[in-house]
Amino acid sequence: MDVTVNGKSQRIEESCRTLADLLARPEWAGKLVIVELNGELARREAYGETLLSEGDRMELVHFVGGG
Repeated sequence: MDVTVNGKSQRIEESCRTLADLLARPEWAGKLVIVELNGELARREAYGETLLSEGDRMELVHFVGGG
């Protein structure tokens, strides 16, 4: 399925069906992330039930520590 993540088109495998599946991928795993899906903030407690669809647009913002 083709989606857009942070302004870049990506092809993700069909087994990546929910936001939780997407965030379990190596590039996002273990990071504290806020997700905007198609212009709406996604609730963290709903990531596992939020299905991804062809053409979805996501902005993923993760936090880093430091000073």
